[in-house]
Amino acid sequence: MDCRSSSRLLRYLACLWLGLAVSGSVVLARYAYTPSAPGDPALNWPRGAAISRSNHRFTLVLLAHPQCPCTRATLEELSRLLAGVSQRTVDAHVVFLLPDGFPDGWQKSTLWNTANAIPGVTLWTDSGGRQAQLFGAQTSGQVLLYDPSGKLRFSGGITSGRGHAGDNPGLDALYRILFRKADVLERAPVFGCSLR
Repeated sequence: MDCRSSSRLLRYLACLWLGLAVSGSVVLARYAYTPSAPGDPALNWPRGAAISRSNHRFTLVLLAHPQCPCTRATLEELSRLLAGVSQRTVDAHVVFLLPDGFPDGWQKSTLWNTANAIPGVTLWTDSGGRQAQLFGAQTSGQVLLYDPSGKLRFSGGITSGRGHAGDNPGLDALYRILFRKADVLERAPVFGCSLR
């Protein structure tokens, strides 16, 4: 092989590598910013829910898969939200999935420990995904906010993409509702792993 042939081959391989790198980046970005299934959230507090709803405060329910890497950013945003509002304003609950056939304790992952460290949060185990079904959630990171009368006021995610913490429409909507600057049902896309 002469110098020209090897030079052409190197240019060809460099272009091929660059094309694959760009294609891979596009696929990853599309995945990171494509919302997951929003589910069909219960518009009123569901009967049979294991969580008790407050009649005096908002009740926030975050449904989570204990192994979903995207949920770490959701918990960061939840911590940020709760640091900015009074515990007299909202009761916060994080409900971790424990699928049928898995041993008790499987749900107590590092995400469980992260959620447990957030002041004011109560943790729950959702055996067999029954609570997720009652609340109509399909995706880890789904946040539902109910007002004191039991009416759904927010449904969606509180991140801007899979595993991306930072300012986002969901968190903004929750602040508006909790500070009583909005009185309509607000929604935001949710990004995460399936709860089914």
